[in-house]
Amino acid sequence: MAFEKTCVVGAGTMGNGIAQVLAASGRDVQLVDVSAAALEKGMGTVRKSLNKFVEKGKLSQEDADGTLGRITAGSDLGAAADANLVVEAVVEDLATKASIFGQLADAVSEDCILSSNTSSISITEIARRVKRPERVIGMHFMNPVPLMKLVEIVRGVQTSEAVVDSIRKLSEDLGKTPVVVADYPGFVSNRVLMPMINEAVYCLMEGVADAEAIDTVMKLGMAHPMGPLTLADLIGLDVCLSILEVLHDGFGDPKYRPCPLLRNLVAAGKLGRKSGEGFYKYS
Repeated sequence: MAFEKTCVVGAGTMGNGIAQVLAASGRDVQLVDVSAAALEKGMGTVRKSLNKFVEKGKLSQEDADGTLGRITAGSDLGAAADANLVVEAVVEDLATKASIFGQLADAVSEDCILSSNTSSISITEIARRVKRPERVIGMHFMNPVPLMKLVEIVRGVQTSEAVVDSIRKLSEDLGKTPVVVADYPGFVSNRVLMPMINEAVYCLMEGVADAEAIDTVMKLGMAHPMGPLTLADLIGLDVCLSILEVLHDGFGDPKYRPCPLLRNLVAAGKLGRKSGEGFYKYS
């Protein structure tokens, strides 16, 4: 499939980045969100991102304008009616995603592929709400979407091989490197990453070292591009907590138990970069 008409549901950090990448590849994109403020902010983020590419000489102004012009923002899921592909990118909550997929199944054609950008929730569980669950797949982009190369493609129990092949080819066409994984909690990326972040938070809570020292050890000692606490702030502490809860519930293993300090920061609204403060403060 060429996927000439696409829809992205959710205009937040991941959703607007996915919309930008799809539009930059020449595809029409309907960006849908129930919040007008989120849509305005999301479109503004796309505009700023494209301007940076132009300033760095990586994109012409004409191409930037063309990319922006291929994105249409709105609040009606009915806009997905003629889409060949839908990418859901809302909060990491099964009930919310299940509701959206149920609505999408009624709005789109039976040939439309329905994908989720979930970073941890079961694709098989999401697909239960959809007629023809074989067309449901995970398409987990990394943040920031326009820069990061990986797409973790998650094959649900009922996902067809044809759908997997189509999404793999699409990912390559978007300039990404696809990796196909099975549908287990956290997949590969977050099953490996989140316990490391969680342990870094425990180190901070227990006074082993301060945040900067913990991050420095991992950057200089382990050659990580950024420390785990800085990365957690970038991802969003609420997102990290949600993923750890999915891992803990899915495996029943105490090694995935979220650190109490992480829970406290989320309860206090200190979510990282997006709120202005997490493990670090941001202006």
